[in-house]
Amino acid sequence: MKKLLTISFVLLLTFVMAGSVMAQTEIEVWFHSGRGAERDVIEDQVARFNEMDNGITVNLVQLPEGSYTEQVQSAAAANDLPDVLDLDGPTIANYAWSGFLNPLGEFVDKEMEEDFLPSILDQGYYKGNLYALGTFDSGLAFWGNKQYLEDVGARIPQGVDDAWTFEEFMNIAHKLKEHPDVKYPLGFKLNYGVNEWYTYGLSPFLQAFGADLINRENLTAEGTINGPAANAFGAWIQSLFERGYANPNPPGDTEFTNGEVALSWAGHWVYNQNKEAFGDDLVLIPAPKFMNKQVTGMGSWAWSMPKSTEHPEEAWEFMKFILQPEEIVKMTNANGAVPARESALELTDKYSEGGELEIFVEQLQEIAVARPVTPAYPTITSAFQTALDNIINGSDVSTELDNAAKTIDEEIEYMGLKEE
Repeated sequence: MKKLLTISFVLLLTFVMAGSVMAQTEIEVWFHSGRGAERDVIEDQVARFNEMDNGITVNLVQLPEGSYTEQVQSAAAANDLPDVLDLDGPTIANYAWSGFLNPLGEFVDKEMEEDFLPSILDQGYYKGNLYALGTFDSGLAFWGNKQYLEDVGARIPQGVDDAWTFEEFMNIAHKLKEHPDVKYPLGFKLNYGVNEWYTYGLSPFLQAFGADLINRENLTAEGTINGPAANAFGAWIQSLFERGYANPNPPGDTEFTNGEVALSWAGHWVYNQNKEAFGDDLVLIPAPKFMNKQVTGMGSWAWSMPKSTEHPEEAWEFMKFILQPEEIVKMTNANGAVPARESALELTDKYSEGGELEIFVEQLQEIAVARPVTPAYPTITSAFQTALDNIINGSDVSTELDNAAKTIDEEIEYMGLKEE
């Protein structure tokens, strides 16, 4: 009898354990496979999440960053999206407008939302709903060779409010042009290619001149991307390349670190290589006040939940896990980006108050401008990239901007966005 009871207990235990396994919910997560360090972190996060006793197993699918957007678009059209996916910030509005994303409002409480940087929320909201949250944000500023700047008597701004004026900036550039060791006063990382970098990296100067990619109130490009302020921007940036203040065809990514360029407009991701090259002679200069206005770029990859998921609660459990401050810092320690939450900033040395890269945080809080949050953004950025590339290479400024305005307005009309 005792033996029979023992056998029955074992069978019962086996049945219970089998039931537990059967109750495990598997969710699929897509991630753009970029830098190796980022891949290592997300793989570690998934492994640790899967070891938790929460009844959820994450199947991580990594897709090449270069073709990621195209693959997501194809999957969306085929109604074959995963349970969780990360999206490049400017594309979020298009997916939300198309009905592919699940709003996160029911999952994100007020306290959690208020902990995120305003720039993260700006890119994640569309039509009053929050659709995505990133673990990190980005930023742009001038990296400076302190020795060169001291040689020409340039002051080093001590914060966003202390930034150079346009006149001061150009005077410094003129003096640097005469420096015997400086080949180009300014560098704009055109070695990155004619792609989203042109919009992300250079449209802040367009906006600092008082123009924009579109009029964000009435969704019209005419008169904004090709208005007087935009034409002034185009003439200015074209002149920098024509007069030898910047190289339109840099051969690689070493102009600044090898001493050819004195001021390099770039983001957080070049910190390590710049610090290694210059040590204490590396300075970070906030965006100058062009026409009394400062603008810096912002936006990065963010996590979203497709509406097609059959497991929204489980999908949110994973998203909530990687959006914890401690998990955010694991990612930003790997890629050097700005942590997306105030509570995560406090866990860092470089981005916390008094840190070496605090300027990036100040700018995101005060002067960052999101790229237009509209479903028409893919056309907007393509049109601007084409126009700017042609302007840099000597084409007529007014003609190029007029062409961009026409292309954008035709797309907005085709999509019926003004009728919403």
